[in-house]
Amino acid sequence: METLAFQSNRLDVTEDFLSRAYTPMRIGGRPQKTGARIERASAGGLLVDKVDFDYTLSYDAGALDKVCLITLHRGLIVDTTGGGRTAHGPGETFLVALPDRPYTGEERGARYTITMFDAALLDQVAGGDERRDGPVRFTGRTPVDEEAGRRLGRTVAFLRDTVLGGPAPAAEGLVVSTALRHLAAVALTSLPGTLTAHRPRPVDGRDAGTATLRRAMTFIEENAHRDIGLSDIAAAVRVTPRAVQYAFRRHASTTPLGHLRRVRLAHAHGDLRAATTEVSSVLDIAARWGFAHPGRFAAAYRDAYGASPSDTLRAAP
Repeated sequence: METLAFQSNRLDVTEDFLSRAYTPMRIGGRPQKTGARIERASAGGLLVDKVDFDYTLSYDAGALDKVCLITLHRGLIVDTTGGGRTAHGPGETFLVALPDRPYTGEERGARYTITMFDAALLDQVAGGDERRDGPVRFTGRTPVDEEAGRRLGRTVAFLRDTVLGGPAPAAEGLVVSTALRHLAAVALTSLPGTLTAHRPRPVDGRDAGTATLRRAMTFIEENAHRDIGLSDIAAAVRVTPRAVQYAFRRHASTTPLGHLRRVRLAHAHGDLRAATTEVSSVLDIAARWGFAHPGRFAAAYRDAYGASPSDTLRAAP
């Protein structure tokens, strides 16, 4: 994991840093105070910044070419892109801009979290689909409803506070890649876009048989140690992502990623049974298999094996 910290009381220095850290931009205004603080943590294509401005500033920025989510904690952000005017307040999570578009606006004493990742991940998570005309893209910047906004905010908070933050960040291996895919999936279902406009086609149902399920399960079991998602599973068995989802739902009463989690949990169980406490810990083994939240890992493990992970580790030879 990489970190950096920036702090300045000069507008020109802040403008230079923002232009290098995000996209070329100009900031303006005549503030009485000019304090700016930014703390960054990044790993595996995921970038999370904690930003704090104690003054009002305007901005005129170029395209980011990334998905950039803002979670506002204090103050106000007024978006004026394209001549419009949309105000965002504390508690909201939204796209600061469409990835390929410039943007303008004003920040008024704002403290917020920036969460960014490569827009290409959206297509990887959504998977190939002959019904789409071109890549997956967002068509709006605010969540489709209040619950979608809360869901997106909770996901950002988990990545900020657990995966890349806190006294013991879990930023390693499958933890980051799994969390990042999850964020992309939540963004796709929470924000307006081309993916949410699609409807299932009958061909997906015809492909959702037991043969598809068996091939998908085999691929998952052989590749659980890798950073794989729904699109990888579908490509391996040569059906659409939706057909894979239907197959698991109809014949296994779960989802492809739910089965992947169970397979990884089984590998973690095996590692715990074979480990020695001198060289291994529950947290190490959980992170190795993509489990970032110790409490959730312990609960899932107890449900599956009737004992806590630490009990299994202590009983190991």
